[in-house]
Amino acid sequence: MKLFNLLLNILWLIFCGIWMAIGYTLAALVCFILIVTIPFGIASLRIAGFVLWPFGRTTVERPDAGAPSFIGNVIWVVFAGWWLALGHLITSIPLFLSIIGIPFGWANLKLIPVSLMPLGREVVSTNQAFGGR
Repeated sequence: MKLFNLLLNILWLIFCGIWMAIGYTLAALVCFILIVTIPFGIASLRIAGFVLWPFGRTTVERPDAGAPSFIGNVIWVVFAGWWLALGHLITSIPLFLSIIGIPFGWANLKLIPVSLMPLGREVVSTNQAFGGR
């Protein structure tokens, strides 16, 4: 299974992962420059790492995420999230048009909710047992 995830991650990196990770990194840099939005920049870098190498990992809601994460996500959607979601959508189109890229196109579409609401989420290994056991 790990070898299969490695192969998928390498193909993903070549076809779309690097470009989307660059987008998230640029969003993080803008957030770091504005200083007040440093927490958004940290979240953006966390998702950039996930988007760069997604197979074998997933995102889950943090149990301690509450109203501040929700408010932060609303601000994020307005200023950066919708651009990144649009990037995932646009990147998925040529992948769907190539027959071999269809699974990567679906993976791109599945990343749209994460790009819209990155706060209050954490990246975990899918090898981890359900419930942390």
